[in-house]
Amino acid sequence: MTATPLAFLSHADVGRHDTGWHHPEHVGRVRAITSALKYHPELFMALDLLEGRHATEAELALAHDPAYVARVREAALAGGTRFDADTVASEGSWDAATAGAGAVLEGVERALDGRNHRSFVAARPPGHHALRDQAMGFCLFGNVALGAHHVLRLGAARVLIVDWDVHHGNGTQALVEHDPRIRFVSMHQWPWYPGSGAADDRGPHGTVWNAPMAPGLAAAAYRETLLAAIDAATDGWTPDLVLISAGFDSLAGDPLGGFTLEPEDLAAVTRAIVARAERWCGGRVVSALEGGYDPPRLAAGVVAHLEALR
Repeated sequence: MTATPLAFLSHADVGRHDTGWHHPEHVGRVRAITSALKYHPELFMALDLLEGRHATEAELALAHDPAYVARVREAALAGGTRFDADTVASEGSWDAATAGAGAVLEGVERALDGRNHRSFVAARPPGHHALRDQAMGFCLFGNVALGAHHVLRLGAARVLIVDWDVHHGNGTQALVEHDPRIRFVSMHQWPWYPGSGAADDRGPHGTVWNAPMAPGLAAAAYRETLLAAIDAATDGWTPDLVLISAGFDSLAGDPLGGFTLEPEDLAAVTRAIVARAERWCGGRVVSALEGGYDPPRLAAGVVAHLEALR
């Protein structure tokens, strides 16, 4: 398969999700990423910089209750609301959330039709805590879970999700675990928010590999555990596409986590995933931004991740 440039997908509307600067998940996160790319001109010039599209309500219903989708839209039209203590919507949140989800769907489409075998999606709000009918943990729609269901709708047979956010991707697990064609691997801090993701939680079809980890371990322990879980999930099973929930709150120093990873650790894990994807599925990988709440560290992590995805 001929190599294609790495796509960097986002949308101007992701900045319209206004949580306020006091909130950990603020617009400065994405701005930090784009600002950092200016200091890496070779990488910047190598990227296929694309504006994604908005997900439709029918596409959101691949994973979410249509009544909940309507509730999010109506909340934004009414000027915003607070879904829980952590999760808010502003007037622009519908446009932001549908743009973030739509960019993931476009990354999937471009991977499957060969335009870009790999993509990184700078989406916000993040998605891996969103449930079928409930916002949670800064998240409105399950971007990566929607991407997985979209992969299958487009005719692929199997999809692997790898989540290295420091928090368990409870929403993603809930939205995909009933489809045996999707396998989900999550390495996360334990015990920690949201309190799910026990090692013995394998889902109803045995297609979930949770790897709960204590904080403060040597970085190698996290790298090795995640790759071992990926290898266990794919033993005798080959995905047609890999989705990554790329949470940069797993980096050392993040205010919402206790892992010790450095950008080069995430680059090493990324290279290992890409090498496996080259064997499995022609290198098709779509990565979407989840957490990461120290903007300079987030930006450094994303740059390292992008270099490894190329």
